Amino acid sequence: MGAAVEPLDPTAVASVVRYGLAADSLVRRATGDALVYSQLYPFDGLLNYTSAIIHHVRLQGLEPGTEYFYQCGDPAIPAAMSDIHAFRTMPAVGPRSYPGKIAIVGDLGLTYNTTSTVEHMVSNQPDLVLLLGDVSYANLYLTNGTGTDCYSCSFANSTPIHETYQPRWDYWGRYMEPVTSRIPMMVVEGNHEIEEQIDNKTFASYSSRFSFPSTESGSFSPFYYSFDAGGIHFIMLAAYADYSKSGKQYKWLEKDLAKVDRSVTPWVIAGWHAPWYSTFKAHYREAECMRVAMEELLYSYAVDVVFTGHVHAYERSNRVFNYTLDPCGPVHISVGDGGNREKMATSYADEPGRCPDPLSTPDPFMGGGFCGFNFTSGPAAGSFCWDRQPDYSAYRESSFGHGILEVKNETHALWRWHRNQDLYGSVGDEIYIVREPDKCLIKSSRNRIAYY
Repeated sequence: MGAAVEPLDPTAVASVVRYGLAADSLVRRATGDALVYSQLYPFDGLLNYTSAIIHHVRLQGLEPGTEYFYQCGDPAIPAAMSDIHAFRTMPAVGPRSYPGKIAIVGDLGLTYNTTSTVEHMVSNQPDLVLLLGDVSYANLYLTNGTGTDCYSCSFANSTPIHETYQPRWDYWGRYMEPVTSRIPMMVVEGNHEIEEQIDNKTFASYSSRFSFPSTESGSFSPFYYSFDAGGIHFIMLAAYADYSKSGKQYKWLEKDLAKVDRSVTPWVIAGWHAPWYSTFKAHYREAECMRVAMEELLYSYAVDVVFTGHVHAYERSNRVFNYTLDPCGPVHISVGDGGNREKMATSYADEPGRCPDPLSTPDPFMGGGFCGFNFTSGPAAGSFCWDRQPDYSAYRESSFGHGILEVKNETHALWRWHRNQDLYGSVGDEIYIVREPDKCLIKSSRNRIAYY
């Protein structure tokens, strides 16, 4: 790091993975690409950054439900080869095949709360991890590594660009390696991944350090994509990219939902960062414009569950659509309680004197529009907030933790939420999520209504 930085040559080390069905028989070989990225600031006094070499290698033709052993590096440089690790692929796509346990967490960061969350999560032996944004919180540090809650503390007057300490990404990656080296993890971006820099560049670290099935799912974007795991179709959406009905993300989502065959993947589960249904004061109705744009589309295709983060607490909804209880609406579950350094959300918007000013709720990074109007019907008609816990809010609690989803069959899934302060295996919230495909209509790709 320094005022001027010289990037490393990404071609200096080969991107190779040796792999096979036994640790002593790594007979297959795959090659990939390498890159470096920089985080540059247009202000004197800030330390610029260039990354180490980051390698991306895609393994093709893997058998489902199979354990593979692998080693990464450059075989021409023995000292550059990793230890041998192992992972298990997802089960075959089909209505009777599901990952055993799916760990779901958001806003993880790297704190003592993070370590407790990860230890509890690992004790549950997940087969897949979904990380719903706000990964390293590198943007809560100055470029010299000093932690701060300021927007920018290096100047007397606030600068228009938030500083970051990019080595936090390296620390986070090394800490998570025992997990990510053996358990598949899929991630979606949060607001702390924006990381503005010179020339209006954003998301450089996030889009460089993670790989996404963007091409396979037809999105061609690192911010939104889909994938299948057994009988589940997962859709990861971007809260911090254009979500308007005229935008690329919305049009891609329409096509993706229309292609889902519920006889093959009965469950459709969506995930993104900022929740549509949260009753905490923090970030209350912040994603309202995204909800207004996309909720009806997800509802029309009978999306079963929505997972989000952002609000640093746990909350689970009843099935809901447009703030009204609806047996065909998704269950919304917010797990932004992974361990961030910004503390817990503890106040509810429905408590006396806690309802925020509607004008304070929009996030400029979520399109800058205003959709925070008062409710026009229901118990909160004429108000911006309810005066009690809303009917759609089933359970809420300010505790760090994570969740485990076990899809049992085509219609039943077990959801458990685990608090950090509890013993391993203890359950803080538990519910069976039940699909009723004979009652909830799904819009087909030909604009007909079909049963699945």
